[in-house]
Amino acid sequence: MNTALPDSLPALAVTGSTGVLGGMVARTLAAAEVPQRLLARAVDRAPQLDGSVALPFSYSDRAASERALEGVHTLFMVSAAENAERLAQHLAFIDSARAAGVRHIVYTSFIAAAPDATFTLARDHYATEEHIRSSGIDYTFLRDSLYLDFMPALVGTDGVIRGPAGTGRVAAVARADVARTAVTVLNDVTAHHNVTYDLTGPEALSMTEVAAILTAAGSAQAGSSVAGTVRYHAETLPEAYESRRPWGAPDWQVDAWVSTYTAIAAGEMDEVSTAVETITGVQPMSLAHLLAG
Repeated sequence: MNTALPDSLPALAVTGSTGVLGGMVARTLAAAEVPQRLLARAVDRAPQLDGSVALPFSYSDRAASERALEGVHTLFMVSAAENAERLAQHLAFIDSARAAGVRHIVYTSFIAAAPDATFTLARDHYATEEHIRSSGIDYTFLRDSLYLDFMPALVGTDGVIRGPAGTGRVAAVARADVARTAVTVLNDVTAHHNVTYDLTGPEALSMTEVAAILTAAGSAQAGSSVAGTVRYHAETLPEAYESRRPWGAPDWQVDAWVSTYTAIAAGEMDEVSTAVETITGVQPMSLAHLLAG
């Protein structure tokens, strides 16, 4: 990787390379010898990849973003870290992309994004999508479901998954499958011009079924982070807010945590999409497959 500015910078820019999803995408592109700009708040934390140039930026810093994006044709925009100002940061960054002349944005959105989505953060994703549409920049929206990778983290220290999901189902998707899909799109954005894709796994699971799969996987794997029997407790809304109160998180974050489950209960995450396989030619992983490593 080179942090000096050469005469000709790559026309592809990738955000989020210091995180898991963006890092997967950046490394896969580099392995295929695709030149890229890695936009990072701290360039020294950007991965060391052949053919990449690390440039400083932040979503809300218009001047830095415009400098980093000048001459970019395609931008992979990973949604910013969850925070109270994330939507404002997204809008500012999109404005920077428009000012810099970016032609196409591939944005990681969220399944069932809508102005009235039950999951509170899906509303912000919808507003981000709308701002990209109104900017006149071509786009591809990758509406990810919940990540399968997070399922073990839902289990408390007592082996219980707690949340008001009822008997609803979620077609969660592996981050690796989202990354593969993103790379395929980035390699030929003209084939995915102004399209929205729902990215899900191959099955929609209830939380009870998730608990059973985690139990089976934990029993099969020595040293698993999920040991013993996992079960699901369907909380009421008051129980959900009370059980999360000790974390001391701000209200917007607690609302997001709880509404993840209520969106499942409302049936807003149960649709199984074939987009991952259609785009990449490979079927997405199931939870059991992911846990088996």
